[in-house]
Amino acid sequence: MISNQTDDLESFDASTYHFPAIRGIQAGREYYVTMLPLTFVANALSFDDGGLPPKMRAQRTLNRARIPTIANYLIANPKDYVLSSITASIDSTVKFVPYNQGDSPQKIGKLIVPMTARIVINDGQHRKAAIEKALESQPELGVETISAVLFLDAGLKRSQQMFADLNKHAVQPTKSLGILYDNRDPFSKLVLSLLEAVPAFNGLTELEKTTISNRSVKLFTLSSIYQATEALLGRSPDILADFDSYVDTTSKYWNEVYQNITEWQWAVERHVSTADLRKEYIHVHGIALHALGRVGHALIEQHPGDWPEKLVLLRDINWSRENAEVWEGRAMVGGRINKSQTNLTLTTGAIKRFLGLKLTAEELSAEENLGKKDRSSAA
Repeated sequence: MISNQTDDLESFDASTYHFPAIRGIQAGREYYVTMLPLTFVANALSFDDGGLPPKMRAQRTLNRARIPTIANYLIANPKDYVLSSITASIDSTVKFVPYNQGDSPQKIGKLIVPMTARIVINDGQHRKAAIEKALESQPELGVETISAVLFLDAGLKRSQQMFADLNKHAVQPTKSLGILYDNRDPFSKLVLSLLEAVPAFNGLTELEKTTISNRSVKLFTLSSIYQATEALLGRSPDILADFDSYVDTTSKYWNEVYQNITEWQWAVERHVSTADLRKEYIHVHGIALHALGRVGHALIEQHPGDWPEKLVLLRDINWSRENAEVWEGRAMVGGRINKSQTNLTLTTGAIKRFLGLKLTAEELSAEENLGKKDRSSAA
């Protein structure tokens, strides 16, 4: 049954908001799609107090760490930002006036909302908070708009169910897809350039998923190449300061690694299936690639003049998963690949030892703890 809340009000005083809107019906209830000025979103929309118990709220509490990220995105891209729709509920009687009065129901018109109404956000509280933050430094954005889906409030339980339903089926894009489609991020651009420059990545990279199925012909995921290259360059490098130099360094490093791991070459030349390589070797898994990125950072730092020559020592490493003496407890736990932070640290340390590199305090501590664990198990 369609709600008649829009017809209960015979007249409104001057203290009303007027929004151009499209009227629709979902689950027998009226709702409205409109455009809200960003200043209105910042000042007039509200969300439940995080101080209330969870059962008394219509949504999750605000994660304040997310706000600066979204706000900075708006500030940095005033001519090129995108914000998805906000969903909110109006806890008041409203009036919808069709633009064209006629016998048949009209869907396009004007939504009149009392200024005393409370408009509570069901989905989009972080966008609202970020808009507030962005307007502090760029108030001119306030005249721009965001689309909003407005429902008539049916109480706390209905709002809670709306929040659950809106988020139940939401699926975040994979990390790999995010990298592939992010034309604004210079680091993504750098990593994508490696796909053509490095034979082991060219045509053998899974561009959409963050995992590789057993039967996949791909060797690495785009997200694992991103992580490994990030580790290679160290924390937060200013890519834009010398983009071409970073591209040159990273492509040169990964090509040198490729030249010194025979099985990677077999995969490129199609002499062996990537599925078989995953079953038999450590170096075709994300943990090894990430570790090689970390190793590369230390290698270039400790041997800036002759680091390519040092990588020849990779040929002497027994990367087989059957080499439990080296990889069990490091890249593997119980014979299965394990990419916990501790295992990544231990795998990095193991490769560093083969290359004669100094280990960090964290890597030495992890090795010491692994030794204690092994001795305890032996006893």
